[in-house]
Amino acid sequence: MSSNQATLKEPRKTKSLARLLVEKMTAQIRAGQLRVGQKLPTEAEIMQDFGVSRTVVREAISRLQASFLVETRHGIGTFVLPQEVAPSFRISAHQLGTLREVIALLDFRISIETEAAALASQRRTAENLDELQKAMAAFERAIQNGLDAVQADFLFHQEISRATQNKHFQELMHSLGTGAIPRARLETPLPVTPERLVYLRRVHEEHESILNAISAQDPEAARAAMRTHLSNSRDRLRKSERAAI
Repeated sequence: MSSNQATLKEPRKTKSLARLLVEKMTAQIRAGQLRVGQKLPTEAEIMQDFGVSRTVVREAISRLQASFLVETRHGIGTFVLPQEVAPSFRISAHQLGTLREVIALLDFRISIETEAAALASQRRTAENLDELQKAMAAFERAIQNGLDAVQADFLFHQEISRATQNKHFQELMHSLGTGAIPRARLETPLPVTPERLVYLRRVHEEHESILNAISAQDPEAARAAMRTHLSNSRDRLRKSERAAI
């Protein structure tokens, strides 16, 4: 991939650079330069080869995941998937361009993820609980480092879908990608101001309530905790929408 170095210099915006990187890596997959089952280069290698930041690489990988072109196996790496696994249902980034569309997605997620949380509480394994704890720890580290914790937030919800032991929940969350997290729709991450930190801490506490219910194998509590969490996100966005009118 070294021949691609310094080819993604303009435009400078993270989202635009990520789109260009996705296009290049998709072309490599389609052409067979990146073969089915092949492990992608590391983040550092992709950064060096394409001359982009870690944020751009992670955004691009997230989009490739959402397109079912690659799959990340935690602790192992990211691998190219067979093309025929692409799902017929998908919510793409351009469908989340307004607050109203993001609110509509939250309506959909509330109906799906409340039941996913209940199933996870009944079927979770010790390994699932361990992965959920890791996602919680990643969220905590992100906000301590002044980051918006989008990746860790999505990972937590993705791990709940895995804990259902039902591939349909897993595939749905995978197809949504980090775009499922409302603040991921922003062109650039917001700085973690004191007010923003309060918000992120509240999200972290809501995640903890969900995890506690799943750990206790209490499906009703898991449903209630997930509904509260996603409804709070929807209510915050509705207030933003009204303020913008």
